[in-house]
Amino acid sequence: MTVEQLLQDRIFVVAGDTVNEEKYAFKIKKALLDAGYAVFSVGKELASINDVSSDFDVLDLCIHPVKGLELIKSCSKRIPAVIIQPGAGSDEIKALLDEKNIPFVDGCVLRGLEAIGKL
Repeated sequence: MTVEQLLQDRIFVVAGDTVNEEKYAFKIKKALLDAGYAVFSVGKELASINDVSSDFDVLDLCIHPVKGLELIKSCSKRIPAVIIQPGAGSDEIKALLDEKNIPFVDGCVLRGLEAIGKL
């Protein structure tokens, strides 16, 4: 599985600081919205993945690994797939995703959007 393959899905949850224009989570959210994706933001806008009002296709972790681990642990919703942005991953997150049989990929959404011609 690649980031480009996951970008075929349409509904994303971006976990991170999506309100600060200087943060990558903000840039990722904006790029996804500009490319026509539906995006929910967890971290600064919604407190939990459980607060997302609909099902979603991909969780994009753009958040400190400790916070990302807690978000996943506390999530009662189905997480279909995860993209782990550079700096957002940890062995603990990957072990938890493996334990829950949630597919994941290490990668960058912005580079993926660029590769498929949407950035």
